[in-house]
Amino acid sequence: MEFRRITNLPPYVFTIINNLKIQARHDGADVVDLGFGNPDIPSPQIAVDKLIEAAQNSKNHRYSLSRGLPKLREAVADMYMRNWNVTLDPETQITNTIGSKEGFSHLMWVLLDRGDAAIVPSPSYPIHIYGPIFAGADVRQVPMQSQQVIDDQQYSDEFFENLTEAYKNGWPRPRVLVVSFPHNPTGATVDLAFMQRVVDFCLERDMIVVHDFAYADVGFDGYKPPSILQAEGAMDCAVELYSMTKSFSMAGWRVAFMAGNEKVVGALTKLKSYLDYGSFQPVQIAATVTLNEAQDFPQEVSNIYESRRNALIDGLDRIGWHIPKSRGSMFVWAPIPEVYSDMDSVEFCSHLVRDCNVALSPGAGFGPGGEGFARFALIENEQRIAQAVRNLKMGLTRLQ
Repeated sequence: MEFRRITNLPPYVFTIINNLKIQARHDGADVVDLGFGNPDIPSPQIAVDKLIEAAQNSKNHRYSLSRGLPKLREAVADMYMRNWNVTLDPETQITNTIGSKEGFSHLMWVLLDRGDAAIVPSPSYPIHIYGPIFAGADVRQVPMQSQQVIDDQQYSDEFFENLTEAYKNGWPRPRVLVVSFPHNPTGATVDLAFMQRVVDFCLERDMIVVHDFAYADVGFDGYKPPSILQAEGAMDCAVELYSMTKSFSMAGWRVAFMAGNEKVVGALTKLKSYLDYGSFQPVQIAATVTLNEAQDFPQEVSNIYESRRNALIDGLDRIGWHIPKSRGSMFVWAPIPEVYSDMDSVEFCSHLVRDCNVALSPGAGFGPGGEGFARFALIENEQRIAQAVRNLKMGLTRLQ
C-alpha cells in the first residue's frame, strides 16, 4: 500500500539521536538531554487549580466550541492590547487552535492547494516547511542566518533581496510567506521596522503572511519581541499564531490561538468546524483564568531561560566553543566547531551522545539551511547545563 502524502518525507533525523540517547540510558549512561524543546518549567499553579475545578463540573465534559469559548477569546484580545497595543475583535479576528502546530498545519490547507507556492525561511521549524508540502504546495526557501544579525540593517536588506528573488523565481507566484521571530532554530530576532517591511512586501504582492509567534514572551537583555499585528496594514494581510506552550509553560495543554485578518481567521474557523470540536472545555477555562490572572508568569519564564542561556554560552565559551548570545527563544543555535567540520550535523550530534553523554538536535533536521549547526534546547536547569558543559569538555578532545 502506498501512502502518497508521506511517501516522499525524508527520514526524521531527530529519531536517530533520540534512539542513541535511549540506548545510552539503557546502558546506564547519564545523558543530559538538550535536544527536544519540551519545556520543563511547571505550568502556573492557577492553571492547574482551575483545570481541576472545571473538570469536576460535568457540564464541562460535553463538546466545546471549535473556535474557543467567548471569554477565552476576550482574554486573548485583552492580552494583545495590554502587551502590544493591538486591537482585536474576539468574534471575528481570533480563533482557538489545539496548539500552534495544529493551527498552522490546518491553516496551510486553507491558504494553499496543489500548484500553489509558499516562501519559508531556511532553516526552519520542520512544520513550517512541511505544512505547505502537506497541502500540496511548492516551497521556496530563503536563507535565514542566526542570532542578532537579522537586526543589522545590511542583513535585513540582504534578507529582503533574497525574499524578492524567491518570489520571482518560478511560477506561480507564491501566495503565502511564513515567518517566525524570535526564530526557531536560529534565535534570530527582529524589530518592528522589519515586521513593517514584511507587511509592506506582502501587501504589494497580494500575499498572506503567517507569523508563528511561539516565543512572543521569551526575550532577553531587555528585548521585547514585536507582534507583526503592530505593523500598519497588518490586518489586511497578516495572521499570527500565539501559543501558551512557552510563555506559560503549558506544552501538553495544547492551547494556542490565531489572530489577525478576519477573512483568514474565518476560513480556518470554518475548516476546523469540520475537523474538531475544540479543546477540552476545562482546559479552555483554565487558560482563560491564566491569561487574566497570571500576567507576570511569562516574564518569570523568560528570566529562567535567559539565565540558562547565559550559563550555557558562558560555559561553552570557556571550553573553546564560541557562540553569540541570541536575544530570544529557548534555543541556542551553535555552528559545529571548525575542528569537527569533517562531520555533518547528524554525525556530530551522534558523537556527542556516544562520547559526551549530551543530546542535541542536528541542524539538518531543520532543512538544508541547518546543515553545519546543532541546536541546544534550554530545557534543563543550570546545574544540568553545567554538567553538559563538563561532559562536552571531556568528549570534544579536538577543542583542547
